Amino acid sequence: MTRLRGLYPHPQEFERFLYAPVGTDRKGSSVTVLSALARLGLDPWTETAALVALSRDAARVRLGLLLSKVWDVPALGRDHGTVAQELTLLLPDTPPKTAPTWQAAPLAAGRLGSGTAIWTILAILFVVAQLLFGGLFGSGE
Repeated sequence: MTRLRGLYPHPQEFERFLYAPVGTDRKGSSVTVLSALARLGLDPWTETAALVALSRDAARVRLGLLLSKVWDVPALGRDHGTVAQELTLLLPDTPPKTAPTWQAAPLAAGRLGSGTAIWTILAILFVVAQLLFGGLFGSGE
C-alpha cells in the first residue's frame, strides 16, 4: 500500500467531496467540485484541506463564495448556497491522519533535485548532439 500511496499522494478522505457533481457547464459537461476549484485556479486538495480545518458553517460559507465565482455553471449562479450546504456534508469530519504528502519537501542542502538533474543531463545531450550533427565537423566545404 505504501508504493501505491506514492502514486496517488492525496488523502482518500477527500475523494467523496472532490468528485461530487456540482452541475453542468454551458457546454453540457458535468462539473465536479474538483474541476470547479481547478477552474478557479485553486489547488483542489489544498482548498479541501482548508475547508476541513474550518467549522461546518464556515466551510459552507467559504465553499458558497467559491462556487458563486464559477461563471460557466448556470446552476451554481442560482443555487450556490444550497449546493455548498449539501457538499459540506461530504467533507470528512476531521483532517486526514496522514501527513499532507502533496506539499513539496525542501531540498537537502547541497543536493540537486531530480528535476534539476534531468534538465542538466538533457542540456548536455542537446549540446553534444549539436556538436556532432552541426558544428563539430563543419559543412564539409
